[in-house]
Amino acid sequence: MGRWNECLAPRSVGRVYGTARAVLNFAVENETIARTPCRGIRLPAVQPAKVRIVTSDELAALSEAMPSEHAAMAWIGAVLGLRWGEVAGLRVGSVDVLRRTVSVVEQVTRGKGGLPVVSAPKSKAGRRELMMPVALADLLGRHMAERGLTGADSQAFLFTGASGKPLDYTWWRRKVWLPALDAAGLGGVGFHDLRRANATEMVRAKVDIKTAQARLGHSDPRLTLAIYAQATTEGDAEAAERLGDRFMGRSARTSG
Repeated sequence: MGRWNECLAPRSVGRVYGTARAVLNFAVENETIARTPCRGIRLPAVQPAKVRIVTSDELAALSEAMPSEHAAMAWIGAVLGLRWGEVAGLRVGSVDVLRRTVSVVEQVTRGKGGLPVVSAPKSKAGRRELMMPVALADLLGRHMAERGLTGADSQAFLFTGASGKPLDYTWWRRKVWLPALDAAGLGGVGFHDLRRANATEMVRAKVDIKTAQARLGHSDPRLTLAIYAQATTEGDAEAAERLGDRFMGRSARTSG
């Protein structure tokens, strides 16, 4: 553990240790070893990573900088909070523009050799139907119309690579995402930051935690709060004023 601390970041140490512990526990269960040495291990403290919350203006600039055939992906990531793989897995049949719904039933992940693989969401909670605002429904309607996609193309993917096949993340990140970030002046922003912005905005809008959990596809509501719900300066200022009014009242403002 000491050598890991010297060459790895605390978060990486935790991941490596978790893998080693799982292997050793399996060895114990199969009676390969008598007991695991993973006892009394103190992992290094992990400092919370600073999260970037993308603003509406930054989102617009990012979408504008992306190729037209992929620009809607940024809006879906922020407005619906979908993971990259869930966005890449959307088919024409997954989107109902008239009902303004998007069904998340598939995702694109990296399989053997790094090749894209289409599969079902990892959990039952990940399979969900989301309502979308009129503006996003109109945007997706235009996106499909511009690409000649109709209801008859229900199995066609909304977003594809150069070959027309499911998106490859490595290719997409290098050819689409990173150039767009540079053009929009948003270096360091990840697609997952759009999902975090979505969750944070739901908190600011006072969306109840159960609804937020369902929309984000989380099995555990604690994950919704602990990982994605980030406080904002605006929210902090509002909280300060409300607490001041509650405990100090108007008289304290005029005293002294």
